[in-house]
Amino acid sequence: MQLNEREEVLAEAFRRLPPDTAAELSALAQRLAALAPDTKIDWSDSWSDGDLQEFTAASFKRLELDEQEETR
Repeated sequence: MQLNEREEVLAEAFRRLPPDTAAELSALAQRLAALAPDTKIDWSDSWSDGDLQEFTAASFKRLELDEQEETR
């Protein structure tokens, strides 16, 4: 499989993580992928600032909800 430039950067960053952190990140990525299994990542740079803010806010909200559920 050939990776595009952004995927290569992501893979390289992942390889530099300590093993425990890499395992946690991998588990998180799998949980996120399971939320929308038929969704593909759009690597384009066409996201507006508003799109990025909305995505970031939704991501943080979801992570907070997941953490709350794990502590119950």
